[in-house]
Amino acid sequence: MAQRLHLVFGGELVDPTRTEFRDTANIHIVGIFPDYASAFSAWKAEAQRTVDSAHTRYFIAHLLRLRDEEMAASPTEELGN
Repeated sequence: MAQRLHLVFGGELVDPTRTEFRDTANIHIVGIFPDYASAFSAWKAEAQRTVDSAHTRYFIAHLLRLRDEEMAASPTEELGN
């Protein structure tokens, strides 16, 4: 089975209703995790740690889904496999 890595990251946003970071040099990379469950656990811990900061948000990125938008997708990728 293929590995499905997940990146957890976050930081201070310009506006809490958008996903634009105030300073991309200060994005906090929590880590890369081997499965969604462990990524979710790390995300939740950081979200709870920063609950008092309305402008701070953390995200989970599914690394398998990230790709160069300029490159054509493979037939398998288009099928969602």
